[in-house]
Amino acid sequence: MKIGDLARSGGVSVETIRFYQRRGLLSEPPRGTGARRYSQDDLERLRSIRAGQTAGFTLEEIATLLALDQNDRPAARALAEARIAAIDEKIATLKTMRAALKNLAADCAKGEEGPCPILKAFSIPPSSNPGSNQTRNRHV
Repeated sequence: MKIGDLARSGGVSVETIRFYQRRGLLSEPPRGTGARRYSQDDLERLRSIRAGQTAGFTLEEIATLLALDQNDRPAARALAEARIAAIDEKIATLKTMRAALKNLAADCAKGEEGPCPILKAFSIPPSSNPGSNQTRNRHV
């Protein structure tokens, strides 16, 4: 299959295929007579890369996973556990952010007059931002 067919089948753009090739994640088949031809193995590798990204792995981590021997379960498991820990950390951060925003929204809903606490929480005091009145007026 040609690069466009590979891209369509893998749900990516041709530019993404080329990017993966530059990163060493996908090989570039030799040019025979005419266009380069990609195999079903290339498509499976592309799908593996995409699945790794969906699971939250970085391209560097995916390259490591792809380079592992098929029987190196401990190394693959260690990478997965590290990714799980990073995801758990993100979830905790997002929960904290969500709780803070919920509190601000609840405080905003309590009053009908005066500035909303949400806007106040994200404003920069004029003393710490010289010329902020000009900046603020331009965006209002």
